[in-house]
Amino acid sequence: QAHLVESGGGLVEVGDSLRLSCAASGGTFSRDGMGWFRQAPGKEREFVAGISGDGDATEYAESVEGRFTISRDFGKNTVDLQLNNLKPEDTAVYYCAASRISGSLVVATAAPGYYFWGQGTLVTVSS
Repeated sequence: QAHLVESGGGLVEVGDSLRLSCAASGGTFSRDGMGWFRQAPGKEREFVAGISGDGDATEYAESVEGRFTISRDFGKNTVDLQLNNLKPEDTAVYYCAASRISGSLVVATAAPGYYFWGQGTLVTVSS
């Protein structure tokens, strides 16, 4: 049975850093594009960052560009999201997802482009 399991969330202060990790198992995610989304209370789920199937291309939401970094480890079958200089508006549940777009160069930046989701990990940034 396929799983995407997120970890690394927690309560931090403004300006702190966190590293989220998404572990993939039981499925054929190894060449899928992968992405991170987030959903804050009372708001819609939004795209945060994505990485192509071959790991060579990345895309970021404007709100996190320069602060967050997505990466993947093919050997460990994980996708990480490094969050730096966190702000209160980064508070949300963060979800890992696998994209329908596999291979190279193209990164999906909207939820319909993703077909499998994890359960999420909560990041709370205290001011």
